Amino acid sequence: MIYSLIIFLILLPMKIFLTNERLILREILPTDVEGMYELDSDPEVHKYLGNHPVKTKAESLELINYIRQQYVEHGIGRWAIIDRKTNKFIGWTGLKYVTKETNHHRNYYDLGYRLIKRFWGRGIASETAFATLDYAFNTLNLSEVFAMAARDNLASNRILQNVGLQLKETFDMEGVSHNWYEIKNSEYWSKFGVK
Repeated sequence: MIYSLIIFLILLPMKIFLTNERLILREILPTDVEGMYELDSDPEVHKYLGNHPVKTKAESLELINYIRQQYVEHGIGRWAIIDRKTNKFIGWTGLKYVTKETNHHRNYYDLGYRLIKRFWGRGIASETAFATLDYAFNTLNLSEVFAMAARDNLASNRILQNVGLQLKETFDMEGVSHNWYEIKNSEYWSKFGVK
């Protein structure tokens, strides 16, 4: 049964959100399972994410199905980052509509990104975060976008600040101190260009 569902999903047209000289941002597909497994099985990738790397490809497929369900339920979900030259999976980026309460917020759009370790330090997270914000404010016409990062995750905090999000407060989540960020539509456009 699960294999017929995978085959059906693979046959669906793939939605591409952005392409440039080096990247393609598209919906995450069941065929991305190898890349998702490489990403989420790495303990270093999960260092600031609760230290719960996946152990099997089946867990990675469950995550892919969860993301694909968000496309159906909320019209948005994380996007696969694909290297345009090699067509290889690099990681994911994009928005997630969060319905569970986090730091006294519920029903909000969260900016996130996660890259396979060998692609760290190349500016990909910043590049795709900018593309996500542009999509959020120009295409979806959202009024605001939020993000969070563990306080000790200096690289992620730097990326969020570089793409214009403002640190609003610090809060505790599962015993780990996190920074809470926000950017409003008007702030983004006044900082990075007129709409």
